[in-house]
Amino acid sequence: MDNCKRLSRVDRSISTRLSSQVSSISRGRVDPIKSAFMQSDCVVIGSQAFVLSGSFVKTAGLRRDREEWLEDVQDPDEIIRELKAAPVRVDILRFWQRIPETEPKYAFYHEWRHVAAIPITDYKSWWENQVNANTRRLVRKCAKLGVTVGKTDFDDKLVLGIIGIFNESPVRRGKPFRHYLKDFENVKKEMSADLDKSIFITAYFGEELIGFIKLVFTDRYAMVTMILDKKSHHDKSPVNGMVAEAVKVCAERKISFLTYTLWRKGGHGYFQERNGFQRIAVPEYYVPLTLKGELALRLGLHKGLRAAIPESLKGRLLALRAKWYSLKYPQTTA
Repeated sequence: MDNCKRLSRVDRSISTRLSSQVSSISRGRVDPIKSAFMQSDCVVIGSQAFVLSGSFVKTAGLRRDREEWLEDVQDPDEIIRELKAAPVRVDILRFWQRIPETEPKYAFYHEWRHVAAIPITDYKSWWENQVNANTRRLVRKCAKLGVTVGKTDFDDKLVLGIIGIFNESPVRRGKPFRHYLKDFENVKKEMSADLDKSIFITAYFGEELIGFIKLVFTDRYAMVTMILDKKSHHDKSPVNGMVAEAVKVCAERKISFLTYTLWRKGGHGYFQERNGFQRIAVPEYYVPLTLKGELALRLGLHKGLRAAIPESLKGRLLALRAKWYSLKYPQTTA
């Protein structure tokens, strides 16, 4: 147990360093995308931190919105042994394989997780073969309307521009926008994470920032960690122009894939598809460590109760949520 310890409430600033070496841990607040993780514990094994989620069934996994995209689980068999001996009960270990490794490497039970990624050989191939005429028209339209797209250094001016985009609406994609009304220091701190391996691609209309992409480079691919534009300038298609620029950057750097989170449905999925992203399946493993974990796996409850909601009902619930916020914020919903 010398190299396995339990933490409570991992600090976000610490989590940004977990992909290298974990030398010291302090108590603090987790600020992940899903609030369910805000009171989670964390088990650190070697240089990797496994966040615990779930109330009845405890599942350990690398942080979904960051670490699992940046690194592989080191020696799953050793991780399993350490988790079984950890000072806190862990019922299931969850981990996945990152692209381009799409064939299962391990004998554990797995399901398929679908990543949105653009396979890149060169920019010309993407432009001519991987996007349709309408997408090419939107990229040209962006330039024709006077939008300047390119790489921008991270500085206070860029932070102020990002804040302007954040504060345009309290709601995005049918739900409360977690960056709305954040102060300058918090936005600067969050946006400056991983600066040593990331760039910002921006869209300016005159002096006004109307869109940006934060692009992080990993050992296997580049990934879009944030992409936003201003609703008031949506007619200028800045996002299409920025995606094209991101593909160009990846082609110049000989990066084989550009990822944009998981494959989505609805309007988000349509955007991914029309910009050349493909649905790539990778194995995601669920390894039961206790009898409770084994039962949860057999009953299909290993992903939690939310995952057990039928897709047809989930779609209706999401539509109702979006409708509610559109009524609550009729002039600002984006």
